[in-house]
Amino acid sequence: MLTLHGFPYSNYHNIVKHVLLQKGIPFEEHIVYPQTPEMLAVNPMGKAPSMTTESGTHLSESSVLVDYLEDAYPDKPLYPADADARAQVRQLMKISELYIELPARRLLPTLLAKVPADDKTVSEVRGVLTNGINSLNALASFSPYVLGSELTAADIYLRYVISVAQQVASAILQWDLRTEIPGLSDWSELMAGTDIAKKIDADKDANAKEFMAYISGLKKS
Repeated sequence: MLTLHGFPYSNYHNIVKHVLLQKGIPFEEHIVYPQTPEMLAVNPMGKAPSMTTESGTHLSESSVLVDYLEDAYPDKPLYPADADARAQVRQLMKISELYIELPARRLLPTLLAKVPADDKTVSEVRGVLTNGINSLNALASFSPYVLGSELTAADIYLRYVISVAQQVASAILQWDLRTEIPGLSDWSELMAGTDIAKKIDADKDANAKEFMAYISGLKKS
């Protein structure tokens, strides 16, 4: 059986977890935190998530894990059959990660510590986010899913990466991304209403206290 290593408070962990549940793949969830000996044993970068395949191979990086699951478990596909359409799914996944989630993540320490952010970082984050949002608006249809009538891996990826951007934009940039991305609100409600999303969200909430204790321990060490 597959083992997913990571923790439910991680949005990248939850991308892979959602794909596993969506495709109906049996797996074990091993709760482990970054840079611990347990995580380093399965991922030399010490980051979450990581996955151990049924053959015992250790893999890491969310996009790699999603691609692996699509290749190894082709039933209930989350990528279109057409090569161009598959590339469009991967394109949107990459853009949402590199130009929406990752720039917003730069302000997460400020958000968690509740301290003012420096103007230079705020300006840089806003600029990259603006470009990412413009690209998303050019590519996405939200009709009702992000790239059309069928749920794809792009929907799952976007749900969990944009959550960080929404938190940061609202709290630090005073910026409501729902007004910047037409169709985002209805799509978000659609995605959140599934049993899979509700389970993942509940698991995240249940893990919050333990994760914050882990973060607190890092600050003291």
